Amino acid sequence: MSDPAATTPLPGDRPGQTPAGQQAGTARPFPAAGNITDAEREELRRHGILMTSLEELYGWGRSNSIWPLQFGLACCAIEMIAAATARFDIARFGAEIFRPSPRQADLMIVSGTVTKKMAPQVVRLWNQMPEPKYCIAMGACAISGGPFKQGYNVLKGIDRFIPVDIYIPGCPPRPEALLNGLIQLQAKIKGEKLTGPDAARFTRPEEPSEFPIPEYGAHDLVPPKNTAVWSPPSAPGKA
Repeated sequence: MSDPAATTPLPGDRPGQTPAGQQAGTARPFPAAGNITDAEREELRRHGILMTSLEELYGWGRSNSIWPLQFGLACCAIEMIAAATARFDIARFGAEIFRPSPRQADLMIVSGTVTKKMAPQVVRLWNQMPEPKYCIAMGACAISGGPFKQGYNVLKGIDRFIPVDIYIPGCPPRPEALLNGLIQLQAKIKGEKLTGPDAARFTRPEEPSEFPIPEYGAHDLVPPKNTAVWSPPSAPGKA
């Protein structure tokens, strides 16, 4: 006796079309969400059936509700402010709620030149942000010191003290570049795993959430870098 569920057409099946779940008169078991291909998921979506997992739903919600920290350092901050105006409308990506408190923010946009006098304050703000949190280095100055790299008072990249997720080059980068970086961050958040060997950093208890705040030394910051986060690249030809 055939299974009636295997011959029941789904909404959207065309007249004369073989009902979903039936192939050559043999009923196919409904695949689990973890074993379904993208093509099969798209086919189900055409029939009004949406399939997801708790991990995907969690990542989708977080990626579309990013709250940046409301602070700026130099001219790149003007471009960041412009991204929130009606012309560029960062609200389209759910990231328009700039929070004045680091305890209510999950994204730090380092927009501008980081001087050695300001670096300890940036690290302190990062430590006060709750997990999961992310960092965007916006502009050449935040990435490597930019045109002021040879200055004795300029930090040669904020990634020497805190982990950076997205780098946006430019001097300064336009608001569209910031929006593109935000889209890249959203894709990274959606792809993060909550369990397993490839689990996201914030899910692993051995990964630090706070980093040492540098102090003012006689001639430089002490320490000049966080070796757990950054190490100088090796010279070409050397291991």
